[in-house]
Amino acid sequence: MFPLQLFNIFFTASTVQERVSKDDLSPYTRGDLLEVPRTLFTHFGIYLGDNRVAHLIPDILPVFSQNKAAISEMVTNLRLILGVVAKAASVRVDSVADFAYGSEVLVNHMDAVCNQPALEAEEVARRAEELLGSISYSLLWYNCEHYVMYCRYGLVISYQTYQFCTAVRKTVCSRTSAYLTALLGVGAMLYLGSAASLTSVIFLLVSFILWMTS
Repeated sequence: MFPLQLFNIFFTASTVQERVSKDDLSPYTRGDLLEVPRTLFTHFGIYLGDNRVAHLIPDILPVFSQNKAAISEMVTNLRLILGVVAKAASVRVDSVADFAYGSEVLVNHMDAVCNQPALEAEEVARRAEELLGSISYSLLWYNCEHYVMYCRYGLVISYQTYQFCTAVRKTVCSRTSAYLTALLGVGAMLYLGSAASLTSVIFLLVSFILWMTS
């Protein structure tokens, strides 16, 4: 999907957010999209009703243990981060409090950010429940936001991933990066002599590519 299409999907003039306490269940209805800040990113889930939230979350514990009682406990930040590294994740159901992990909950914030209309609430919940269990995980290409966006809007996309890739592209493909890469190549050539000519050529080639894409 091209950046312009992503821009059209995600951005609207209104960015109204409804914040509710994790202890107050009255604002939640089946099929709602919930989100909370979690470590370095925003975490997403789908409310199923009866204080249950389905969410895709990385967790290292199932890799080393079959203790279902321990696995069912709230996923700590350490378990989550190690799960990201190991690419071990599942779609599981937790209480709103465990899902929120001490943070305030945003309800259906993405409705005001995404141009795509939400599906019927029961269809959203059905999709969320259908994917319960172990699942392939990628921090960039299939994370909790991809999961909820598919469930609520039928789009397997992530705004966080788009933002991250855009920031990396601006950094890596900047003229400053091109200058630094070229200087490293010239420095290696002067310091190591002709034996490093191939390395220098590679450095210079990379700097040229960065320059052309900046």
